[in-house]
Amino acid sequence: MFNIGVIGCGKIAQVRHIPEYMDHPQANLVGLFDLNPERTRELAGKYGAKAYSSWEELLADPTIDAVSVCVANNAHAEISIAALKAGKHVLCEKPMATTLADCEAMVAAARESGKFLMIGQNQRLTRAHQKARELVEQGALGDIISFRTTFGHGGPETWSVDPGKNTWFFDKNKAAMGAMADLGIHKTDLIQYLTGQTVVETTARVTTLDKRGPDGQLIGVDDNAICIYRLKNGAIGTMTASWTFYGAEDNSTVLYGTKGILRIYDDPSCSMKLISANGEKTLYELEAIQTNDNQTKSGVIDCFMDCLVNNKAPEISGESVLTAMRAVFASLESSRTGKTVAIPQN
Repeated sequence: MFNIGVIGCGKIAQVRHIPEYMDHPQANLVGLFDLNPERTRELAGKYGAKAYSSWEELLADPTIDAVSVCVANNAHAEISIAALKAGKHVLCEKPMATTLADCEAMVAAARESGKFLMIGQNQRLTRAHQKARELVEQGALGDIISFRTTFGHGGPETWSVDPGKNTWFFDKNKAAMGAMADLGIHKTDLIQYLTGQTVVETTARVTTLDKRGPDGQLIGVDDNAICIYRLKNGAIGTMTASWTFYGAEDNSTVLYGTKGILRIYDDPSCSMKLISANGEKTLYELEAIQTNDNQTKSGVIDCFMDCLVNNKAPEISGESVLTAMRAVFASLESSRTGKTVAIPQN
């Protein structure tokens, strides 16, 4: 049995982390902290946990073995590094951090502490994405030539625990990035996971087209990001992240190879479709992708707990996510400078 603390009790903690820990036989949810003391007390009472007055107090508790870090983006690095130094295993929500230096510092802290650092890149865990990776590895598509991957919905203002235009997602000081950090990191990490290749170059436009704050002005973070990525083996494709898909959510990926096409989550009637060059079709009836309106078990907590129970390093480690974060920050640079940016691979 592992004693778990959750730092940050917003929507992601309430719909995924807390209930999934409660559902796991080896997890004992013992402590909670949120900047909103009333929220902390309410949830602690509901789940039989202790309400801590600060995240520092929670991390100082020697009985806690591991923590979920579910705070605003700008606090991910500080709290995760402090937790690792305090001897806790860490599951941190995405995006990993708001600067590349902070991402690298988190990885270094995990290495030095000997504790696990896992990042909540849950798209690696869906059955269709795992099956797609398997098919690519088996050569079902031949060589990947191009791709497109998209994640778009109507925005976080209906998802946030404090809904509306005052959500912290729109606050540049807290979020640093918008759709690129919220959704783009998912699909950047995913395309690398599916293909087994890293993004080595990006040409991007990261911009704000429609979202407005309470003052009627455009928000200070991006609501759309469109990136042209080149992968290590030469494949080129697009990654689109948007908070302005005012209708059905799009969470699709299509891979185009020398032997055929693999369509993932782009048809509501079928999770995945393999279309061979000769026209033969193979349909895969796997689970539907999660949406903001249809929350199902993410698999992230089970994956994290499996690492703790079996003392094995997480596949979705901080170090494994670094290449995707480099692509995200390079895309911001590309958009800012109007130039194509090569991404260091060291």
